[in-house]
Amino acid sequence: MTKIEIIGTGCAKCKRLFANAGQAVKDLKITADVVKVDDIDEIVNRGIMMTPALFIDGKVRAEGRVPDVNEIKAMLTGG
Repeated sequence: MTKIEIIGTGCAKCKRLFANAGQAVKDLKITADVVKVDDIDEIVNRGIMMTPALFIDGKVRAEGRVPDVNEIKAMLTGG
């Protein structure tokens, strides 16, 4: 199962990224675990300098910006 993590403190951009990731999963009809990570210590431990950040299967795919649904879909399908 694909694991998608939204890293951020709960700001509006973090919420929008979470919604975009959820919509991408729904559109692709894939099974994925979409979770928020808002613990400051965890964010620091991952070396994130700008939020929100998007991790897919443990790899950072975006940092400091909100990819749209189509971009996330491309990330999930290898595009």
